[in-house]
Parts: sequence; C-alpha cells; structure tokens
Amino acid sequence: MEVTTIQKTTQEGSLLLGDYSPGSGVEKALEIGRESILFELKASKLKGRGGAGFPTSTKWMLTAAAKSEEKFVVCNADEGEPGTFKDRVLLLEHPDLVFDGMIVGGYTVGAKKGLVYLRGEYYYMYEYLLKKLEAMRQEGRLGEKINGVEGFNFDIEIRLGSGAYVCGEETALIESLEGHRGEPRNRPPFPVNTGFFGRPTTVNNVETLATVPHILLMGGEKYATQGTNKSTGTKLFSISGDVERPGVYELDWGSTVNDVLKLVGGENAKAVQVGGASGKCVPRSRFDEEIAYESLTTGGSIMVFGPQRKMIDVLENFMEFFAEESCGQCTPCRVGNRKLLEGVKMIKAGDYRFTYVAKLKDLGRSMQVASKCGLGQSSPNPFISILENFKDEIFHSKGNGKS
Repeated sequence: MEVTTIQKTTQEGSLLLGDYSPGSGVEKALEIGRESILFELKASKLKGRGGAGFPTSTKWMLTAAAKSEEKFVVCNADEGEPGTFKDRVLLLEHPDLVFDGMIVGGYTVGAKKGLVYLRGEYYYMYEYLLKKLEAMRQEGRLGEKINGVEGFNFDIEIRLGSGAYVCGEETALIESLEGHRGEPRNRPPFPVNTGFFGRPTTVNNVETLATVPHILLMGGEKYATQGTNKSTGTKLFSISGDVERPGVYELDWGSTVNDVLKLVGGENAKAVQVGGASGKCVPRSRFDEEIAYESLTTGGSIMVFGPQRKMIDVLENFMEFFAEESCGQCTPCRVGNRKLLEGVKMIKAGDYRFTYVAKLKDLGRSMQVASKCGLGQSSPNPFISILENFKDEIFHSKGNGKS
C-alpha cells in the first residue's frame, strides 16, 4: 500500500528533521547497557509526551524492578485528542524511531514483547507498519537474537483500537488490549506492576518512544539543555484552526503562544486552545505565557480561533464531544459532562441565571477531583476557562442572564 503523508511545515529538530540511522539507537543501548540507559533518561528529564508528563526514567525503572518472568512494552498510538495529529506523522515518516524506542524499552525493562495500540481511524497505515516490522525482522533488528545478540529477543505486534477516546488512558487501553470494554481501572495497582494480563507493563506515547533513541545518541545531559529546566527537550505540536500555515511543528519547550502564532501565521487570533479539547483556552492577554509542563501543558494539540469565532459555539462543540465519549463508568464524568453541556445550551439560548452558572463551575471543579480517570478530570477545563476568559462576549451577547 502506498502511503501519502499529510502536508506539514516544520522547525528543524531531532525528531522531524534530525539525522537518524535506523537501528543506531538500539546499537547504542547495547553498547552502554541497561543501567546507563536509565541514567541517561534520568539525566534528560524526559517526561511523557502524551500529556501526563510522568518521568519516563521512573516508569522504566519501576517496570525493570518488578518481579516477573514476563513483561510488556506498550506504545500508546491511540491519538484521539481533537486537534492532535503529530503521532501519525511519526508513525508514517519515522517508524524506525518509534520501533527502536520500543526495542530499547524492552531491553531496558526486561520485556520480550511489544504492543502498538493503534487508533482505529489509523487503519490505513496498518499494512504499511506491518511491512516495516517484517523488514526489521529480515534485517535482524527485531525478533530473535536482535543484532546477533544471544538472548536478546523482542518482537512487536500491532493491535487496532475501536475509536473510543477513553482508551487513550493507559489502563483503559490495557483493558481494550485484553479484549475487554475500554474502561479505566482503579489505581493502584499501577501498570508498571500489574498491567497487561497482570504483568508489569510500561505504557509510553509514540513521541516519547521516538525520543529515546535520540537521547541515547546525544546524551541525556545535552538533551536537557533544550527547553526549560522542568520541561526539557523539544515538543511536537499539531497546530490547526484559523492560521495561514497549519501543520506539525517541532519547537523547544518554553516557546510562548506568541512564538507559535507568529510561526504559523495566526497573529490575529483571539483565543488559543492549548492541550486539545481537554486543555485550556488562552485569551490574547496571556499569549506571552510559555508552553511547558509548569505553565501551559499540552500533549501536542494547539487549536487557534480567529476573531470571527463565537467562543460559546466552540465550547458547545467540546462539551458535546465529552458527553459522547464518556465511558459512563463513574458518576462525576457520566452525569457531570451532560450537565455541563445542558448548561452551555442554556447559556447559548440566553436562558440562565448567574448563580446556576457558578454552580456549574463548582460542578466542573468537583469533576476534576472526583472523576476516575483523565477524561472526567480534564473535560471541565474548557468549560471553566472559556467562561472565565470570555465572559463579556458570552454573557453580554444575549443579556438574558439573571442574578
């Protein structure tokens, strides 16, 4: 199958335009050994690129230390966050980086099996990725005795998701991999101890795994000189919306919203949604803020809204999505998202009281604390941030609000 990549523009960076020879990251891993791999990852301060920001070295250390004869490395390729499309670029154009990162992970934690959980809507790249894996086996870079090293066995299997947004959460993803309905598990225990079929499992995002080979080749300390002290390295951003040059960009962590808008031709934006639908809406007054884990964090999605956009319509679209995608397992998320959507529709119709709007905001904050997984914990973000940052536009447009 011939694969056509999406149109994109990029800033030069290690992932998108860096010089990487397939297999070189694995060769480096074998050269320095498991302990040094963990040391380099710790020195790099690499955090999960899927949005959670958990230190990769810690996750791998815990999985490596777990007592079990069978362990797994899972690549989370369920890129379901609205406005995010950077992982598919990596999978289509740089699959060697992703797969080499999984092999290094398997070598480090002591796993012999890797699983790629591929978003169902990415089925069109399924055969392409299978052929890439088979070519790696033929080259001795995957399967039995990788690179000719006796006892170094690791293979990768690709499994397709079924379009459930909640399966981006690692425990719901594991449930789906096991053939169950995709619902989040109670934690603890955590996947590093009790993951896929009860075995120690490390679950990492596509971009996280693709970053590992580069860190080993350049050194963790050097990698940490990029970005900020708490958000090191570069980050891939999927930028869409009211801009002249949408696409996938690689920038240092710590770049400001203004930096991004100038790069993509969106200087006239009135709002930017950082972190996808579940992120936060940033008004013009905050465009000088840095995009970083310690400030405006994101798994990669940046949506830009021009002056012509009605923010109440944007909010309604987001809340309809969350109400639809809630798995329904916990009450705060199942009922809460429906109530927030009802509130948005009432505000849009001008049939609301300010006291009720305040209660809905309180409901959203309760959902952030009481929901079982990241879906319900983050879905109130746009509701709260859009209503707070654009209250003049939203509440004064109808003028029907009552005290």
